[in-house]
Order: sequence, then structure tokens, then C-alpha cells
Amino acid sequence: MIKTVEWTDEGVVMIDQRALPEREQYIILMNYEDVARSIEDMTVRGAPAIGVSAAMGIALGAKNSVAASIQNFESDFDTVCDRISKTRPTAVNLFWAVERMRWTFNTARREGDSIEAIKRRLIDESLRIHDEDIAANKKMGAFGAELIPDRATVLTHCNAGALATAGYGTALGVIRAAVEAGKRINVLADETRPFLQGARLTAWELAKDNISVRVITDGMSGHLMKAGQIDCVIVGADRIAANGDVANKIGTYMVAVAAHENNIPFYVAAPLSTIDLAKNSGDDIPIETRNEAEVTHFRGEPVAPAGVGAVNPAFDVTPHRYISAIITDMGVAREPYDTSLKALFEKERMGNG
Repeated sequence: MIKTVEWTDEGVVMIDQRALPEREQYIILMNYEDVARSIEDMTVRGAPAIGVSAAMGIALGAKNSVAASIQNFESDFDTVCDRISKTRPTAVNLFWAVERMRWTFNTARREGDSIEAIKRRLIDESLRIHDEDIAANKKMGAFGAELIPDRATVLTHCNAGALATAGYGTALGVIRAAVEAGKRINVLADETRPFLQGARLTAWELAKDNISVRVITDGMSGHLMKAGQIDCVIVGADRIAANGDVANKIGTYMVAVAAHENNIPFYVAAPLSTIDLAKNSGDDIPIETRNEAEVTHFRGEPVAPAGVGAVNPAFDVTPHRYISAIITDMGVAREPYDTSLKALFEKERMGNG
């Protein structure tokens, strides 16, 4: 299994996704600032992986604190959490993980734990978040595999695989589970400009698992749908609003509209931690804008004329009416999402996962 991010005694270890597919290299991050920068510069990306990385970054920051008093230690902890919270605005898993680490700290503080005991509890909580993510992905895979027909050609956009999570994947986890169930699946991976997560990352990890995959440009999917060469679409998500609107990598909305026009099922796979019931609709979800050089250049080389600017929103919002089902670790939600998503949270609360 691909180890996207893991905790070690030396520091937080990540696969450097910027180097793929040419080089599979791992880096050791020795402090929380390095972890924060790795989230910002997309060394690590994908909502669940960002959440796990945020938790480990906070644990690392707490571990490295040299505060002698509990008051100074709490101040250090707040500084770390604030820094991590400011790395990327759209992926709700980031904020979910920060709040979970704050809850762990505050619980330990109320119970009178020593500084060293709190550090241990924070490390343990980050490891728990990591392990829970993999378990959630495998549950999603089992639920979603039933929706994928045998011999299907499945289109996916961006990377929602092991590289976007602690392991296994959300959208690609569903594909992996379908393959493990004996289904013969062919994958078409949108290249996903401007960062090419589909061409560089999705294709790399599926080929590594010997799952049939071909890359297409972002502008080809509508034509292939109309030609009857795509059976279903499955993508991940960075945030899902209470009404089922989904924020995902830029270009997802166009794929969803084309799928709807051609009567092709469009599925979203994401853990409950990606669902933000505090956001009533996609209009409330903040959309990150990234550096225009990501569009005008690729790996430092210009692909547009000098002096020409670019627009670079990193995400778009797909309205819930285009989504056939949302696959979660607690089951599959369908319209009306404002009730079915809440029901999944209630199911989790009751321990019926």
C-alpha cells in the first residue's frame, strides 16, 4: 500500500507528490512549519490526506515545544493550530482535524495531564485519525463497488486515491474494491490541469496496482460520453455542503454537466469528515485561488506567452442535482441529500457503521 503520510520518531514522512511520476521520493518533515508548507505547496494534497497531515503537523509542533509551563505550552499549541489552519481554505478535513486535535488537547488539559502526557495524547490522536481514514476508505470501497458494473469504463477527475488519503483512496478506493471483487474495470483519468493530478498521480498509482488506466485530456470527456465510451463517473470531494453540493477539483462541474446530459451516473466518494453540515449550499464554500504561474508555467517552464496572466481557481462546485449518489464510509446517500446526509451522521452517532 502506498504510504502517503506517516508518523515516525524522526518526523512526519510524506511521499513528495510533486516529483511523481518520474521519482518516488519521500521527505522527512522535522517541524510543524515544514508540514504547513508541504500542504501549501502541494507536496501533499487531497482533502483526507491534508486532514491527516494537519493532525500530524500539530502533534509534531506540540512534541517539539520546549515550554516548561502548561500556560506556555498551550500558547505554543495555539500558535501551531493557527498556522496549520491557514494553509488551504477549501478542504474541510483540514479544519475537522484541527478541531479534533484541539478537543484532544482541551480534554487532556481539563483532566490535569502533564505536558509530556498531553504530547503523547496528541501523537496518539493523529495516529488514530490516520488509521480511521484508511478504515473509512475501505468501507467506502465496499459500499461503492456495488454501484460499478462489471466491464465498466469509469471516468475519474483529479486524484482521489491512496495519494489523496492515508491509503487506499476514496474514488479510487471504490475502483480498487470493485477490482478486488472480481469486476473488470477500465479507468479513464482526466489529466486535470493545471497540476495534472490525473495524468501524474491517478495513472501512476493505478498502473502500480495493475488496474487498466488510460489518460485523456480534460476536454475529451464530453465527446467520449456522447460516443458511449464511458459508463459512469466517480470523483472525490474537498467539501460537501448540507444540501449535497460538492466542491472538488476545478473541472469537476463540467464533467458532471456532461454526464447528466448523457444520462451517465455521476458518483462522489468521500468520508463523513468531508461533509460540512454548517454550509447550507455550495455557495457558502470558500474556493481557493492559487498562483497564476501554475497555469502559465509547468515545473518552471512557460507554457503561455510572457506577460500573459491567468485565472486559477483550484476548485469548483457541482450542484447536487447532477450527483447520482454520494458514497461515504457510513453508506450511500441519495436525493434528497439534506435529509440523507444528516441520517448518515445520525447512523454514525448511534454506532451503526
